[in-house]
Amino acid sequence: MLTIHGVTRSRASRIIWLCHEIGLPFKQVPVIQAYRLADPDASGAALNTHSPSFLKLSPAGAIPVIEDDGLVLTESYAINLYLGRKHGAPLGPKDEAEDALMSQWCFYAATAVEPDALTLLFLHGRGQAQSGEDQALIANAAERLVRPFRVIEDHLARHGYLVGARFTLADIAMAETIRYAQGYGPLMEQFPALHQWLADAQARPAFQKMWEARLAEPE
Repeated sequence: MLTIHGVTRSRASRIIWLCHEIGLPFKQVPVIQAYRLADPDASGAALNTHSPSFLKLSPAGAIPVIEDDGLVLTESYAINLYLGRKHGAPLGPKDEAEDALMSQWCFYAATAVEPDALTLLFLHGRGQAQSGEDQALIANAAERLVRPFRVIEDHLARHGYLVGARFTLADIAMAETIRYAQGYGPLMEQFPALHQWLADAQARPAFQKMWEARLAEPE
């Protein structure tokens, strides 16, 4: 059975969502991020990304990690591409062209969207008071996201989904990345097709199942 190392309040959410979509059973080992613990190296600390047993799987000390038929794999985008290729359509690629396009959108999410989207999540999305410096960082991040969001908006307006005119792992990867920025209204309201696509993705039963488990975890 597939084993997913990582709490759902992490990028493991992308993998768990995909597994629910394709009906793939998995075992979850709730490794928590070390930065969320007061003393992750203390005796008796919860299993975390500093724990020696976990570092044997991930020398980088990062979640998620999967184990599948002897394969140990890190990086959430790579993991979902692997699972999609292994289990095939409808969420995975049906041919080499779709495989390339799914990789393209995953890489675009990772490079063009995620860094600035995370800035919006950490500085705006959590509702904390913002200094003048933080406000400037938020504005700059939102401005940088306009260009990639416009690319995604135009594609979705024409095609409905990212690859193959159907919901795929590429949509999961992008939706879970854009989610970091979705609380910033001044940005999202500029892109109605993207906004509707994200709402539809998050209304899917598999997302809702993942999200329910995520909300049940400690913050």
